[in-house]
Amino acid sequence: MCGIVGVVGREAAAPRLLDALRRLEYRGYDSAGIATLTGGQIERRRAEGKLQNLGAVLEATPLDGTTGIGHTRWATHGAPIERNAHPHATLRVAVVHNGIFENYAELRTELEGKGYVFETETDTETFCKLVDWHLVQGMPPREAAASALSRVHGAFAVAIMFAGHPDMLVVGRHGAPLAVGYGEGEMFVGSDALALAPLTRRIAYLDEGDHAVLTPTEAHFFDAAGAPAQRAIRVSAVSGAAMGKGNYRHFMEKELHEHPAVLGDTLRQYLDPATLGVNLPNLPFDIREVPRLTITACGSAFLAGLVGRYWIEQLARIPVDADVASELRYRDPPLPEGGAALLISQSGETADNLAAMKMLRARGQKILSIVNVPESSMARESDATVLTVAGPEISVASTKAITAQLAVLACLAIGFGRARGTLSPEEAARLSTALLQVPEHAAAVLAQDAEICALAAEVAGARDVLFIGRGALYPIALEGALKLKEISYIHAEGYAAGEMKHGPIALIDSSVPVIALCPSGPLYEKTASNLQEAAARGGRIMAFTDAAGAPALRRFAERVVVLPDADPFSQPILHAIPVQLLAYHVAVLKGTDVDQPRNLAKSVTVE
Repeated sequence: MCGIVGVVGREAAAPRLLDALRRLEYRGYDSAGIATLTGGQIERRRAEGKLQNLGAVLEATPLDGTTGIGHTRWATHGAPIERNAHPHATLRVAVVHNGIFENYAELRTELEGKGYVFETETDTETFCKLVDWHLVQGMPPREAAASALSRVHGAFAVAIMFAGHPDMLVVGRHGAPLAVGYGEGEMFVGSDALALAPLTRRIAYLDEGDHAVLTPTEAHFFDAAGAPAQRAIRVSAVSGAAMGKGNYRHFMEKELHEHPAVLGDTLRQYLDPATLGVNLPNLPFDIREVPRLTITACGSAFLAGLVGRYWIEQLARIPVDADVASELRYRDPPLPEGGAALLISQSGETADNLAAMKMLRARGQKILSIVNVPESSMARESDATVLTVAGPEISVASTKAITAQLAVLACLAIGFGRARGTLSPEEAARLSTALLQVPEHAAAVLAQDAEICALAAEVAGARDVLFIGRGALYPIALEGALKLKEISYIHAEGYAAGEMKHGPIALIDSSVPVIALCPSGPLYEKTASNLQEAAARGGRIMAFTDAAGAPALRRFAERVVVLPDADPFSQPILHAIPVQLLAYHVAVLKGTDVDQPRNLAKSVTVE
């Protein structure tokens, strides 16, 4: 996850920005940069690699000025070289950006038609030049920024600095967090409270769609409609600044609302929005020759792996086995010569995964791991690693790490399919386009929070709950049941919808909520038929669907939550979010310890 910092201050900006960027190193990055206003003009210093390299550049060629912006970048499209590092700038404006502008390619074409020449392939440069064009047309800085923000789509946060305006920054967000810090005669902005902890304890957070103008003495907030708005100032405990909850009640709630940004960052790591191509890592095997792939993981990561099995088998036509790690090593399955294994973990330290890895390696399998912690044991011991860009996940119940794993698995499935010749360029481009729309769809799902909270009130009193889905949504039904069990302590089970008549339907009566993942698509009619059977036996049907699927379900369902229209390929990622959010609200209503549920730990380091 990229990091943003900014200051409108009273003392030299560059050293303070560099220190703030150091506090964001945990996000991961491969280049960094700072820009300040020196004599009213924009001056930049950027460097590849670690912050010590940027520090050396600043020591050799210092930056003056008390107003500035800084950035740590994790390269996505565009190599991790100085030219692609942030801030991006013209003579009139400088920008740092976290997230993705999904429609940057069409905006770039539009700006090229206006005479702009681009130096990089980054979406950030396109946004920077879009703001510049509005300035050239005579717009004042805030209006230029607001107009540019209204043109872009995706999940993002930005900080914008203007030549000739040393007492002002404009910041904005959509789907990615951004915090404003209040000092004494100076103001700050950062990706999170951690970046601002040494500078101030007084923090306000931009709401979804907000932008704000920062001056040395105040912040003026504007909502998504452009109307002036008030945002509460909160005092952050210095000791907790490293992992603050912001405006949220629990870390889990905060992490749920980080889905759009995490998905955007992760997808940008492996999908090129310009070409719609998938950038695979250097694999330790020839995917064209692999006879079988073994997926193994624990908990929710295993459920992500089950979705990956559907995708990889369908798109790449590779036979895939999927086993819980604690069972795989004892099942002693026959493993083919030249086979490969895909291990999935948030922490990369889970003992069962490491034990399974040892067995797989001893049996001659090449190991590719999906992990969120690049320094973890699993990452170090794998033949190759694919990183999720989820950032720290504090709540024991995993949320954003799972959707990041799903995003990576979807990219791998497309890349494997292209490499094996089982997926046409046109179909691969269509699927990539669907994935690039996921961060914005995720933000729309989170906008349904009030409706999901109302559904939670109907579920909180239940003793037993059933989740059902078909195809790649079946593992997401399992995820919904697991999350509800983990944090609300309600007994819940997930089933393939077609299995209802093979036993589970005997459990249904008027006290049992049946929560269905039932979007329109190839399996909609069959799932809806299974739901009607449950409704006929008194089951309380509650469904997550889309606009096309809602009318028929409303005839017999107690509650229907309409999610954004999405390609069937990306629906498992999007449906993971509302079932997690539902579990969260049920747990809050029941008064359980949401972030640290009983008997559970974040990383299971013993078998």
